Amino acid sequence: MRKAQVKRTTTETAITIHLAIDGTGNSTITSDIGFFNHMLETFARHGNFDLEAHITGDLHVDQHHTVEDTGIVLGQAFKKALGDKKGISRTGFFMVPMDEAFAMAAVDICGRPFLKIDTRVTTPVVGDFSTALITDFFQGFAASLGATIHIKVYYGRSDHHKIEAIFKAFGKAVRDACAVDPRCSDIPSTKGIL
Repeated sequence: MRKAQVKRTTTETAITIHLAIDGTGNSTITSDIGFFNHMLETFARHGNFDLEAHITGDLHVDQHHTVEDTGIVLGQAFKKALGDKKGISRTGFFMVPMDEAFAMAAVDICGRPFLKIDTRVTTPVVGDFSTALITDFFQGFAASLGATIHIKVYYGRSDHHKIEAIFKAFGKAVRDACAVDPRCSDIPSTKGIL
């Protein structure tokens, strides 16, 4: 089973993540941002990842450091768990309807960090979560894993549903990108390196 533990402690945050890529979707997430916990649980459930995350940060400042650093550490955990990346599918794509909302996520674990995201979220806060930080989370993940990520919400009424559709689609796209292809035992690139 592909597993990793990553711990990051700075003057702003303390984050420990245990990840099993080939899990069953079980998660234990502890932060002081309830909606963010829910989104990480959603990501784990729909990606079938086992995820334990203990997250604390300087929320007296704002949520930025906490959310961005979580994306960084989660990306590091995937990078560590994937090892040399031999035999992985490398790319994943998924579209998810969430009631009236509809979102797409596409992932390429290619070694080139890039993020293109269009959330169509207009509400500044959903639950207790600052929605402007969605981009920062995914940017941190993309940079630390070394992945190209495209995320788009096509339409929706509820910003809660839009965000939840994003995390569901992202979980499934990452799951597919990390999947082992039984027909390939080498690096999935003509360059021979990712």
